[in-house]
Amino acid sequence: MHRSIIGFHQDLEQHWVAELDCGHCQHTRHEPPFFPRPWVTTAAGRMEQIGRILNCVICDRETVENNDRSDRLN
Repeated sequence: MHRSIIGFHQDLEQHWVAELDCGHCQHTRHEPPFFPRPWVTTAAGRMEQIGRILNCVICDRETVENNDRSDRLN
């Protein structure tokens, strides 16, 4: 499910984590060549990403689980 980035914080290992408007969080590591996100390494880069849309896999999973439950009830 598409969600907007509303902020960032660092986890216990100092990795950057995007805070999403749904209340969930997602790591946004800069790990080239697979995850090239150089913007996450600077405060200005992170601020430019506020409002950017990310896919929230937790919301996706919850939607599938809710659909499965309703299918079983019908």
